[in-house]
Amino acid sequence: MSQSVDLPPPRRPLFFPVVIATVLLSIIGMSAGLVLGSRHETPRQTGEQTDGQAPYVPTEPALSPGNCPPEMHATARRVLGEDVRLTKVLQVRTLDTGTTVWICRDDTDRLFYQANRGGAEGKWIEGETALFLENVEPRGDGYFARAADGNTFDVNSERLEVVRKGEKKTYKVTTD
Repeated sequence: MSQSVDLPPPRRPLFFPVVIATVLLSIIGMSAGLVLGSRHETPRQTGEQTDGQAPYVPTEPALSPGNCPPEMHATARRVLGEDVRLTKVLQVRTLDTGTTVWICRDDTDRLFYQANRGGAEGKWIEGETALFLENVEPRGDGYFARAADGNTFDVNSERLEVVRKGEKKTYKVTTD
């Protein structure tokens, strides 16, 4: 039998072609975004020069006899909001706890205190295993630092004196 001339032709469902087209266009769009995103790198990460800007060169030096630990540089940069080059003035390690203390100086002669349980090789978590303090003062044959909570740290090549909540504890140190 033939169809009547009065009836419209049968409709084909559009749902599946629309879903397939949407999926394909989404895949193409994501692929293009990934390709373009991988080509875009900031000059600060790569050291490339663009638009006449000087390349960014990280200033975290390797740990050497005259340098303070890279973690201290990173903490100083985060706390101070500026890039500083720190040079070691004093480094001691407590004999009983293994805590290492660094006193470092920047190019403007500001002094900083850094302590880390386990030394440079130990786990380094600021506020948990590590303590960074600025505004260190030379005092006698050593250096004095005060934390925001009122605790004080007085260090020289022979001892580390810590006063916490009014209680003083003195640690013997080595400069090895």
